[in-house]
Amino acid sequence: MSDARYWVGFTLIPGIGRAKFSQMEQHFGDLQRAWHASAAELRMAGLDNRSIEAIVARRPKISLDAEMERLERYKVKVLTWKDPAYPSRLKEIYDLPPVLFVRGSFAAEEEWFLAVVGTRRPTYYGREVTEQIAGDLARNGITIVSGLARGIDATAHRAALDAGGRSIAVFGCGLDIVYPSDHVKLAREIMERGALVSEFPLGTRPKADNFPRRNRIMSGLSLGVLVVEAGEGSGALITAGLALEQNREVFAVPGSVLSPASRGTNRLIQEGAKLVRDSYDILEELNLTMAVQQLEMKELLPATETESLILKCLSTEPTHIDEVGRQCGLPISAVSSTLAMMELKGAVKQVGGMNYILAREAREEYRIRVE
Repeated sequence: MSDARYWVGFTLIPGIGRAKFSQMEQHFGDLQRAWHASAAELRMAGLDNRSIEAIVARRPKISLDAEMERLERYKVKVLTWKDPAYPSRLKEIYDLPPVLFVRGSFAAEEEWFLAVVGTRRPTYYGREVTEQIAGDLARNGITIVSGLARGIDATAHRAALDAGGRSIAVFGCGLDIVYPSDHVKLAREIMERGALVSEFPLGTRPKADNFPRRNRIMSGLSLGVLVVEAGEGSGALITAGLALEQNREVFAVPGSVLSPASRGTNRLIQEGAKLVRDSYDILEELNLTMAVQQLEMKELLPATETESLILKCLSTEPTHIDEVGRQCGLPISAVSSTLAMMELKGAVKQVGGMNYILAREAREEYRIRVE
């Protein structure tokens, strides 16, 4: 959008949040006029004296051109709440961020998000459960959202990526700063297979009061929040509380009553959070079991005419690749490359000696289509 630079400019002024953006947008019609407004005009828009003084003092020191060039250099996209690509689920929360900064691929309208949070000092049990559940969810098309912190956050991100899925990391600082610094490699992988997201402009240092604000974005983006392990004072419980305020589902993994790391999660379950044993409990609660199955079956459908021909030549009995080529009237190079892709999709299975059979799921779906 043409006036994105002015939205970015106002994020660089302390104290200008959702309410102030809304007041200026309603009064001036666009943020460009607000950026150039006098103190008197800003007062007419309903801004308080402190905000007006901050704008008047900081505005002359900000180069919008330089800031937009920095964003371009870091390959950061700017989404304002007026942008069609701004996540619709995030628009539902009360304190929605006026601007989101994004590095990576962020197809929010096409994804199911689930936030996974927990202690920075997980037990072996907590790490194992996180790897299992986050990995299974990622394999079922769920994008895992977390905060890149040590412990459960990092384990959830890693499990999603290792499962071949997508992940979103929400920062409590600018996207030019990775915090903690030992997660630089993980952040790069998330950016390549998902996105890094922040409401804070470039250069914003990680501060303690930034992280509760970060947490509301994690829960706001998501269908629900899973808390794996959390002590009584854990920040993960803040995220769970925000999720309830935002009318999101809250899930918790039970733990030993003797473990300090499970006191918070066990209390959440006492207070009504959904007890989670595995990924199916979450998919069932969110009514995604059928949607996931439909997504899996859609992936098994023949993508090309060559795939369709090959499916007709295969059965439950092993068929050699040369025989497939003869029956389909296709060159062996085309058959070989297509079978390789179909095996990755789970539509066919090699059973040794270059012999192939139909996978069970593909047989069922193909039968539905041809009968």
